Amino acid sequence: MVEANITCPKPMQSTSEGAWQGDNPLHFALSLLILQICLVVVLTRSLAFLLKPLRQPRVIAEIIGGILLGPSALGRSSKFLNSVFPSQSLTVLDTVANIGLLFFLFLVGLELDLRAIRRTGKRTLAIALAGISLPFVLGIATSVLFRATIIKGARQGPLLVFMGVALSITAFPVLARILAELKLLTTDIGRLAMSAAAVNDVAAWILLALAIALSGSGSPLVSLWVLLSAAGFIVFLVIAVRPILAWMVRMSPEGEPVREAYICTTLVIVLAAGFVTDTIGIHALFGAFVVGILVPKDGPFAGVIIEKVEDLVSSLFLPLYFVSSGLKTNVTTISGAKSWGLLVLVITNACLGKIFGTFVISILVRVPVREAVALGFLMNTKGLVELIVLNIGKDRKVLNDEAFAILVLMALFTTFITTPIVKAVYKPARSVAPYKHRTIEHTTETGSEFRVMACFHTSRNIPALINLIEASRGTKRRLLTVYAMHLVEFSEQSSVISMVQRARRNGLPFWNRHRKAVAGGGQMVEVAFEVYQQLSSVSVRSMTAISDLNTIHDDIITSALNKRVALIILPFHRMLQFDGSFESIGHAYHLVHQRVLRHAPCSVAILVDRGFGGAAQVSAKNVEYSICVLFFGGRDDREALAYALRMVEHPGISLTVIRFRVANSLNVPLISEDNTADETVIEVCKAKAEKGNIKYEERVVECHAEMAAAVRDTGKGTNLFLVGRSPPMPESLSEKQEFPELGTVGNYLASREFMAMASVLVVQCYDPDRDTYSKRYIAEGESSVAPVTHDRDIEVQLD
Repeated sequence: MVEANITCPKPMQSTSEGAWQGDNPLHFALSLLILQICLVVVLTRSLAFLLKPLRQPRVIAEIIGGILLGPSALGRSSKFLNSVFPSQSLTVLDTVANIGLLFFLFLVGLELDLRAIRRTGKRTLAIALAGISLPFVLGIATSVLFRATIIKGARQGPLLVFMGVALSITAFPVLARILAELKLLTTDIGRLAMSAAAVNDVAAWILLALAIALSGSGSPLVSLWVLLSAAGFIVFLVIAVRPILAWMVRMSPEGEPVREAYICTTLVIVLAAGFVTDTIGIHALFGAFVVGILVPKDGPFAGVIIEKVEDLVSSLFLPLYFVSSGLKTNVTTISGAKSWGLLVLVITNACLGKIFGTFVISILVRVPVREAVALGFLMNTKGLVELIVLNIGKDRKVLNDEAFAILVLMALFTTFITTPIVKAVYKPARSVAPYKHRTIEHTTETGSEFRVMACFHTSRNIPALINLIEASRGTKRRLLTVYAMHLVEFSEQSSVISMVQRARRNGLPFWNRHRKAVAGGGQMVEVAFEVYQQLSSVSVRSMTAISDLNTIHDDIITSALNKRVALIILPFHRMLQFDGSFESIGHAYHLVHQRVLRHAPCSVAILVDRGFGGAAQVSAKNVEYSICVLFFGGRDDREALAYALRMVEHPGISLTVIRFRVANSLNVPLISEDNTADETVIEVCKAKAEKGNIKYEERVVECHAEMAAAVRDTGKGTNLFLVGRSPPMPESLSEKQEFPELGTVGNYLASREFMAMASVLVVQCYDPDRDTYSKRYIAEGESSVAPVTHDRDIEVQLD
């Protein structure tokens, strides 16, 4: 009898002494882990970039990246696998990946509000239950076939539950990002999908806990003790831990920084809860998830924790979990007609259960057909939670390699098809009645309601915006309605809770329907506009656009069409600093403004703010502004003058109108496409100057330097300049334009050369000859057969 000498590999040491000392960095845990993280991040981000034109969520790139690094592709090279992912390093890799996953599940818990789920309507609850029940039943049927073919001998109970959960899950965070990408987050179908997904998420975790308890190696009595212990621990968290979390939230009011001790305490509680649930035998992820649910969603506390934790976890640690899953996924195990047939069967059952079940119930609760189909595909979205279920099933020996690979590919396929199919099937209905009041001048002449869409990026834009609105309201007999639109950039780093809370102001989505508190600064924004509305005769409605900056101009334009506004106000992409200089908030915003100017269905104004009215809202009785219009002629200048004449109706505002003429063409306007229209509006201005607080004067200039000198003299006592964007300027007055959206005069007023602290409003008049967007948009709306239901989801009046 010959005894075999088996040598076990030595455990990896943490750090090396360096290559100069003869150590190979790949043989030490820390340096190898760093290499693995860098490789994973570069690969997954590259794949995400390549898939971006297809508008796929980043989770697709991360799943594919994990599979590519595993034995299905690069891992087929034993040299690569033994060098970069040796078996000794997998323990460290799995540990770090699970720590990241632990905190990510805590964030997922933060994104769910049980109060909202308790208030879920019967229609939403019916859709959610249908989206769980039918795929769960089909999952059980599929598990029977799996057990008879590729997982022979597997324990029947755990396999039934694992397969049912795997087919019935809807990935709540992934769904929110898909809805935001498709601009459906604040529509009826978006609210319905998010509500149903929230219910689905909680039900899936309860079923997964049951599956884990049943998959233990002990007797059924042990499984019962596991479930009872888990239930007891949840009761302990509710009774003992939740009051602590609530106290920390109360001690972190809006506008005050959240203390570091509170954040540290919360993260320690997350780890401790994970330790206890892992000790119980229910998996550490459940403790973190439950703590996330128990954290109160009021105030800035939840938002600050997300901001502190999310980027590090989702960018660095979470992709490691996908690699860990990819190393377990061997697509080559799917071979032969039997395996491929099972793959087709699983995909068919997953799609049939989710899509058909959701569609039938949606039709029964009177959801339109197209929306019902789109809702079915949206509810079929899989993601990280699916991989968690499958990994736990594989670790518990419920799933083998072949079954695991089949189910991973099913999750990848069902999520991949969601975006293109929803785009093809569902287009939000549009009801846009043609309207004439697309300019300030026309609105003033007819005495009709003046509708303004005022856009802002941050709370720093709000004081100047409210002061400008106050100056714009004219006399009380004229109605002014303002749609205040918060422009929010959507990215893969955007947390779901942040997006939905912002969207709450846009359409009162599925939770906190009657509360006004919004985390992360949203309450301050709402309060500012609400207070102003109560103190004035202006109707203010809050809106939110959550979109990629490359397409956010579509949100602005389509909302302007829906609300039939006469003026869009945009903040300049450079913000005033304390030293008086301007700092850009990003070139992408610069491009957004240019796209809006190019396609706007009404007049547009860009506000270059130098502290108009100060850093706070000015009450009506304290308004005392001096505004100045620089008139050269043309459509845009006439629109700027019409706006100024409306402003001067306010008793606290004085107006100076300066008309420039060319020195060598006495008594002839500089250049004007329509001299008659220019003369008419100037005569109106002169007539009003004789009666009210309007001063009219003319300046004869010969070159740009003379014009600049005249403007500088006027700027000393002026709070706001109004100028047209594109008055046809003679070459003697024109100069190089750094910002084309401001025009020649606006560029000078916004430059360092102009030293006055006056703000500038550059106005572009609506031109029907270049308005192809409105015609195309209305034509698309007329071709839609779905009923219009999204108006109330786009806006919410604050009174």
